[in-house]
Amino acid sequence: MTEDTKTKMKNYKTAPLDSRFPNQNQTRNCWQNYLDLHLCEKAMTTKGGDVSMCKWYRRVYKSLCPISWASAWDDRRAEGTFPGKI
Repeated sequence: MTEDTKTKMKNYKTAPLDSRFPNQNQTRNCWQNYLDLHLCEKAMTTKGGDVSMCKWYRRVYKSLCPISWASAWDDRRAEGTFPGKI
């Protein structure tokens, strides 16, 4: 992990502005960061890389998504009925 990334993680307060999601409704941003976390973890595990590189996505989705949504998505992933492409 680069020093710049480490500094950003240390100073992290809440999800930063993401220009892909400029509106007040952050539902899509929440969904995308949840998917990005699991895609990152899958890719890093497959390549034998460090999964800690994916912490950023976890922090962002946890600050944006209601706990009930994340729990429901985790349950669906475990059941194999999750609608997202991971």
